[in-house]
Amino acid sequence: MPEKKKNLTRDQFEQIDQPLFRSIGAVGDRLGVSVYAVGGFVRDLLLGKTVKDIDFVVVGDGPGFAEAVAHELGSGRLTLYRNFGTAMIQHHDTMLEFVGARKESYGEASRRPSVESADLPTDLARRDFTVNAIAVDLCSENFGKIIDPFDGWKDLKHKILRTPLPPETTFFDDPLRIMRAVRFAAQLQFEIEKQTFQALSREAHRLAIISQERITEELFGILKSDRPSVGLAPMDESGVLDSVLPEIAQLRGFEQIGKYQHKDVLLHTFKVVDNVARVSDSLNLRFAALYHDVAKPVTKEFRPDVGWTFHGHEEIGARMMERIGKRLKLSKNMLNYTKKMIRLHLRPIHLAEEGVTDSAIRRLVVQAGDDLDDLILLCRADITSQNPRRVARHLANFDSLVERINEIAEKDRLRAFQAPVRGDEIMRVCGLAPGPQVGKLKKAIEEAILNGEIANEHDAAYTYLLEIKERFLQIPE
Repeated sequence: MPEKKKNLTRDQFEQIDQPLFRSIGAVGDRLGVSVYAVGGFVRDLLLGKTVKDIDFVVVGDGPGFAEAVAHELGSGRLTLYRNFGTAMIQHHDTMLEFVGARKESYGEASRRPSVESADLPTDLARRDFTVNAIAVDLCSENFGKIIDPFDGWKDLKHKILRTPLPPETTFFDDPLRIMRAVRFAAQLQFEIEKQTFQALSREAHRLAIISQERITEELFGILKSDRPSVGLAPMDESGVLDSVLPEIAQLRGFEQIGKYQHKDVLLHTFKVVDNVARVSDSLNLRFAALYHDVAKPVTKEFRPDVGWTFHGHEEIGARMMERIGKRLKLSKNMLNYTKKMIRLHLRPIHLAEEGVTDSAIRRLVVQAGDDLDDLILLCRADITSQNPRRVARHLANFDSLVERINEIAEKDRLRAFQAPVRGDEIMRVCGLAPGPQVGKLKKAIEEAILNGEIANEHDAAYTYLLEIKERFLQIPE
């Protein structure tokens, strides 16, 4: 392959830490070893972006070279992984990673390769995409020279993701690259080249040999992008969605019986995720948006009098997340948050459409707790339609509801709500030992507050307790 002779521009030179790169290059000169900056750092440098972590390829002993660099920089924060042939140096706020140039070969049922030392072109060829297979020479003779054997710079300019080797080989060697392709498509807003996309689809089944933790991490990367649908859509088109998120894939499809249409819930879901991404950086909220309608396929029913219905899909969806969360290896916090959002996501919309009492608003505020603002964002994002006037009408109704929610939440101090009279005080006033009656009295006080019968303050709650205690103490446990 002919070497593309290019150099960093003046502007690109100004973006890099010249003393750091010169020092690393000087170590290479002194040891007679070639060293290059590679991968995501170079890609983002050419795109005009800045990153703090930098990968280096050494044509030789990566860990040994890193030890020499650490001595040169006067840095004691060196971590060696000799079994993997890598080393890391924490230099101020920048992480430097060094690895020896290598080639890899893979077996059918495993992505653990056998590794051998190699030259730079061979090392670049094993990388996932051409835009990540660009190197910058750091040795003094060729400092700033770009090594680009696979036209990665051209692909950067055309916003294309393409593999250095035949795509079947690249995806067979490491099936996680299938998920990385859609993540990069979302993060960089790039298009996956046609042959690369076809191979990605054919090899999607091999994701089964990848650990769930790594797949979920790539999924999170997609959701963190500015427009997650740019990554989610090719997952759907390629069949990757069926392999990785089968419950989401089942949302796919449009149906019509007579005049009643059932919109494609998958496309709606992608739109909701994008809507959320425009207003919130929260990964938890974006993930909840992806799963908010997960139970619609199992609750779908056609009734001639009203058309398509999905009764109970919010409650059933919340229950489904227990199994889904375990499979996806979600944290307990993310799982509980997602279940809450799914369970409550219809409540504000129903309140906006059907009219609402202060009592109903209080109950919603208490159930949502600290996640009330996120719930409102999700509900607003969930209002999608091809009819702009209908969307405007629904949003206007919803905005009026939100004003009332905020007024009542602040007036009644309901966020992080719990009864002003605690269990120990109830036991003292009523002469009770710990038991069910204490909980019943506390629940009665909470209900009175939510119904607007008493104020959410200690004196009102205490007076109410004195009024009801005799009646409750006469009820058998």
